[in-house]
Amino acid sequence: MSEKPLTPTLITRGLNTRCIGQRVLVFPTVSSTMDIARQEALNKAPEGTAVIAERQTAGRGRLKRAWLTPEGNIAVSVILYPPRERFQSLIMLASLAVLNSIQMTTGLTCRLKWPNDVLIRDKKVCGILIETKTQTNRLDYVIFGIGINVNMKLAEHPELQSIATSLADELGKPVSVIQLLRQLFTELERLYLGMLSGKSLFPEWSRNLSTIGKSVRVQSGDSVFDGNAESVNEDGSLLLRCTDGSVMRITIGDVTLREQKESG
Repeated sequence: MSEKPLTPTLITRGLNTRCIGQRVLVFPTVSSTMDIARQEALNKAPEGTAVIAERQTAGRGRLKRAWLTPEGNIAVSVILYPPRERFQSLIMLASLAVLNSIQMTTGLTCRLKWPNDVLIRDKKVCGILIETKTQTNRLDYVIFGIGINVNMKLAEHPELQSIATSLADELGKPVSVIQLLRQLFTELERLYLGMLSGKSLFPEWSRNLSTIGKSVRVQSGDSVFDGNAESVNEDGSLLLRCTDGSVMRITIGDVTLREQKESG
């Protein structure tokens, strides 16, 4: 459970960012923060607007999977308006911000599973959904949907214990949702401004990937490929050495270790 009910004032007090998290919408319960953020973006909400829910009833993860958000976790969607030429860096931006924020707030060591899941001890602690609206020559908006298992007790969800973890379970004590949100907004803005100024996020992102060198199964659309995750390109795509020796470039997909059952 969070230390206090979330309010915009509690979250923004002392937050030293220019835009990200300076406008916050907080809801006790929503179907999905992404739905609200999308409408906000269509209405040209200020850049950095964050939609936060203490509980989601219809949260979504990647590949249209359900994402569980009980009270005490973080469900937040952040609206940005980056230039189209920065599009390829977006998967790196959100996952690095989460990884850094968790490590700074808790001291726990995190790794990334391509393209943007955040893991602790090979178990998923955060899922990230990126929604964009694009036109021929411009990017209208980007929404990062970020779900972090903060104070969730996995013992209460035995169906997830083999594939997921929470910060509280890892530390053996509750974690401040407010403190983590503030750190997340700070890191998102630091990395975002760096990206806009031309700094590449690729070196830090690729260095934190746990996928490279592993024998994996990749689901891309309706197709499934087995092989070795050989490397990643600067555009974020995965180079898969298939079992027949050919190399395939994967731009969108979901990766699981071939020794494990597929998971979300």
